[in-house]
Amino acid sequence: MPEFQDRVLKCVDCNAEFVFTAGEQQFFADKNFRNEPKRCKACKSKRQEGGSGGHTKVETTANCSQCGRETTVPFRPTQGRPVFCRECFQARKSTVASAH
Repeated sequence: MPEFQDRVLKCVDCNAEFVFTAGEQQFFADKNFRNEPKRCKACKSKRQEGGSGGHTKVETTANCSQCGRETTVPFRPTQGRPVFCRECFQARKSTVASAH
């Protein structure tokens, strides 16, 4: 077993120095993680919250093609394709599954 010692690394986002502790290094080794951390804890948590400017979730309001009720869907509906509320979607999914 290698002996780990605390190491000081530099965050790629804010250039702040942070400590990669011996315990964290042991954890990384146990999980077979090959790369050491690139970000300090603050930048890492900011990035995980979606602060990186990556994909943002889309909530679109639409009317259900089956019952006509207004609903929200987690995507932008495509022209000509039906959109279903949760209840109609679940009902359709179970009837399709039982037909197979």
